[in-house]
Amino acid sequence: MTGKLLSSIGSLGAAALAFVPMMATAQEQGHPVPGQIGLQPSVTPIMDSIHAFHDGPLLWTAVLIALLVLVLLIIVIVRFNAKANPKPSTTTHNTLVEIVWTVVPILILVIIAIPSFAVLTDQLTVPDGQRKYLGSNIFSFGDVEVPAAELTVKATGQQWYWDYEYVDQGKSMSSSILSEEARLAQVPVQPRLLAVDYQLVVPVDTTVRMQITADPSGVIHAFAVPSFGIKIDAVPGKLNETWFNARKTGIYYGQCSELCGKDHAFMPIAVRVVTKEEFAAWMAAFEAGTVDDANATLPALS
Repeated sequence: MTGKLLSSIGSLGAAALAFVPMMATAQEQGHPVPGQIGLQPSVTPIMDSIHAFHDGPLLWTAVLIALLVLVLLIIVIVRFNAKANPKPSTTTHNTLVEIVWTVVPILILVIIAIPSFAVLTDQLTVPDGQRKYLGSNIFSFGDVEVPAAELTVKATGQQWYWDYEYVDQGKSMSSSILSEEARLAQVPVQPRLLAVDYQLVVPVDTTVRMQITADPSGVIHAFAVPSFGIKIDAVPGKLNETWFNARKTGIYYGQCSELCGKDHAFMPIAVRVVTKEEFAAWMAAFEAGTVDDANATLPALS
């Protein structure tokens, strides 16, 4: 019996170890994977600061509060049960306790608010080459240098797909979710509900200004790419801005994160980050022809 149990545990361990490389590869591609713990890996300064905020003050604050509540529950259970305390106290008021449970939460919220607003400000302030950003040091005044935006892309939320316009180049395209048949025909197969027919192509190590809006006759959407740390509303008639500077090539996925209608779940975002040389060739082919001509210049996905 023991031998069978150990054998089963060994088989499960081997299966888990075999799954780890696959999980790591999927995460490097910029999309969630089954069994994933934590946020998606970061490839931008904004997401670096979100990681530092989440894994630092936010997580430790939550853990300490949970431990405090657990300790208080244990004290109440042990000291104030009917057997240990047959005659309950009739105390109904304690000024010190009331002051503490009012002031301490305020202090906790202030501690959380400082980096929270700083990270939000970074996300909404497009680099000009002068301002420094938080990065992984969220309590600094900014120590990450980011170059000014070199590329501007306008993303317009439609019902239910995305229009992308390379503003300075005057080129545009639409991006829609792939059918299941088309997705399975891809080599390699892209993630379900995230694969699109035309990916947004941008160069690596380049600051990209994103202008986000929605069709004036449509509804509110939201443009979100977790690995970039960006999430911003696409509001009809309003132009919002954010930015990213991806330091690693690959495909990074996101979705509309606003409940925008019946096909909300089928409005993915796929951003392909390529080398600067590949992007220059891609854009030259796009300007001279179509997006299909441009995509033909890119290397096959691996």
